[in-house]
Amino acid sequence: MAKLVFGMNQSLDGYVDHLAFAPNPTLFRHFIEEAQGQAGSVYGRHMYEVMRYWDEDQPEWGPEEHAFAAAWRNQPKWVVSRSLKSVGPNARLIEDDLEGAIRALKAERDGEIEVAGPSLAQSLTRLGLIDEYRIYLHPVVLGHGKPYFAEPRPPLRLIAHDRIDENVLRLIYVSA
Repeated sequence: MAKLVFGMNQSLDGYVDHLAFAPNPTLFRHFIEEAQGQAGSVYGRHMYEVMRYWDEDQPEWGPEEHAFAAAWRNQPKWVVSRSLKSVGPNARLIEDDLEGAIRALKAERDGEIEVAGPSLAQSLTRLGLIDEYRIYLHPVVLGHGKPYFAEPRPPLRLIAHDRIDENVLRLIYVSA
């Protein structure tokens, strides 16, 4: 059975914003290794459209960007959207019955499946489907943006923490 994991970079004041702070080389390498080991990713429409950047090589990319792109392209992806009519390579659209589709996905797969995006994570949290939350805590205060937890935080229990680089802590929580 697969484990559903929601993990994102977060500011000290609880916001996620991929444009406000980017991973340094050490953290990016960590994300490459995570992507290489994942059984797939579940995206909401907005986050999927952001991540489509990795579908085509860019001339300014170095070896690390190419490695991440290869890992991302190789992963199966499930995109939750009522507005999209099609998705890109190695992706499948989930338009209806989010709970049923995710429960089936978890039952038929093994390994970790990433949940990408706080809005989708909010829906899956409400349904009790997220198995683990990974907060990559950065020493940044944004003061606005999209919160990591879009609704009140569910009851959680810290099971692990580690330092990814000189500035980022990874906090791993499960439901209490």
